Amino acid sequence: MDGKALVRITAAIFVGIAVTVTAVEMTRKEDRSGSAVPEVAEMSRSPRRESLRHCQVVGEAALRDSDCLRLWAEQRDRFLGSKAPFARSASEPITPQSPDSTVPGVR
Repeated sequence: MDGKALVRITAAIFVGIAVTVTAVEMTRKEDRSGSAVPEVAEMSRSPRRESLRHCQVVGEAALRDSDCLRLWAEQRDRFLGSKAPFARSASEPITPQSPDSTVPGVR
């Protein structure tokens, strides 16, 4: 037997095993009453999560809803670990800062 035929047979066996294992895993029905399920159920009952879900469902209308905007700001601050809310108002224009002329090498 030459090398190419041996490689092809080995590859075919490997693919066959991979397909079989995948089929078995997809048809397996596991008991999903583990510890992860209660955590997800508890998280979904959170009022904050329900409010965020509502804002997600209403879609583009949430951009005009002050409650959704406030909730998103709180969630963003919580995610980023900010202690104080963002001080700048949304109506203020954002102006780029000019580089300091006293720092060497910056122009």
